[in-house]
Amino acid sequence: MYDTAILIGRFEPVHTGHLALLREALVQARQVIVIVGSAFQARTPKNPFTWHEREAMLRGALPEGDRTRLTVLPVRDYYNEAVWVEAVRNAVARHSPPQARVGLVGHFKDATSSYLSAFPGWELIRMERQGRIDATAIRDAYFGATPATVAHALQPLAPMLPPATQALLEQFAHTPHFATLQQEWQMLRGYRAAWATAPYPPVFVTVDAVLRCQDHVLLIRRAHAPGRGLLAVPGGFIEQRETLWQSCLRELAEETNCALPEATLRAALRSVTVFDHPDRSQRGRTITHAHYFDLQDAPLPPVQAADDAAHAEWVAIDRLAGMEEAFFEDHFHMLDHFLRLTVH
Repeated sequence: MYDTAILIGRFEPVHTGHLALLREALVQARQVIVIVGSAFQARTPKNPFTWHEREAMLRGALPEGDRTRLTVLPVRDYYNEAVWVEAVRNAVARHSPPQARVGLVGHFKDATSSYLSAFPGWELIRMERQGRIDATAIRDAYFGATPATVAHALQPLAPMLPPATQALLEQFAHTPHFATLQQEWQMLRGYRAAWATAPYPPVFVTVDAVLRCQDHVLLIRRAHAPGRGLLAVPGGFIEQRETLWQSCLRELAEETNCALPEATLRAALRSVTVFDHPDRSQRGRTITHAHYFDLQDAPLPPVQAADDAAHAEWVAIDRLAGMEEAFFEDHFHMLDHFLRLTVH
C-alpha cells in the first residue's frame, strides 16, 4: 500500500481511460493526487477546459467516499521538462506526508508518456492502455458538431465518456466559448490539411520581439485565428530572403508601427533565445527565435496596431503574472523566461 499515488494528465476531457487509472490509484494508496497539466492557459481546441472544469469532471466520476481521498493540483506547462518536473515534485511534497511512499500510475502510450521516467524515487504503477480511447477523437467529434447535435455526435463515443464528462460537454456547447473554439478548430484543420501532401511534415520558423521599456513590455492582441483576441508579443513567420534579424525588425514595425531606428534596437538587444518545444504551437512544428530588447529608461515609443494585430499597448511588467490565461500559445512562458514572472 502506498501513502500517495500520483496520476498526471491533461484530461481534455476526462474519459474512461483516465478513470481506470484513477480507480487503480485509489486501490493502491490512501491518498491520491491528480496533477492537472496545461493549467492557467487560454482556452484552445487542444486545451478547451479550465483546470477547475477538469477537476469537476474527475470528481463527478467518483463516488462520494472516494472524492474525499482525492487532491487535484494544477500545474502549468513550462515547456521545459526539468522545470516542470520540479514544479510537480514541489506540488506533491506540499500535499503529502514527509518520507511518503509514492507510486506513479500510468501507461506508456507514446513519446508523450516519457514523463513517467522523470521521477526517480517514485515507484511506477504500470497499467496497460485501456482500449483505444483517445481524447483527440473526442474533441474532434465534439467540435465537429453543433450545440443542437452534440449529444448525437458523441453517441458513438458514449462508452468512453463518464456521465459527468458527457453532461459538462453538453452544457459547454451552449456557451460562447464553444463557438469560438469551434471556429479555431476548423481553421487549424484547414491549416494542417493544406500541408498534408508535403513530402514530410513541415517545420515553421518564426521570430518574436520582446521589447522592454521603463518596466513595461510591448504586447499586441491578435486580430485573427488562431488565438484571435489573445495577447502576444509582436512576431511572425520569416520570409524567404530575410535573416532572422530582418524578420524581427519587420514584424515589430508591421504589427506595432514602432519606428525605432535599427541602431537603437541593435544597442538594446540583450539576447536571442530559441523556443522549440514540439507542442508549443497547434499549427504544427514551429520554432521561434525570440529577440529580447531592453530600452531601459528611454521614453515609451508610440505604437499603433496594424497588420495581424488588433491592438498594441505597453503593459506594466508587474501586471503580467495575473494575465497568464490571456496569452497566445507559449508567449507567457516566453516572457517568463526573460522577465522572471513566476517562481520556479
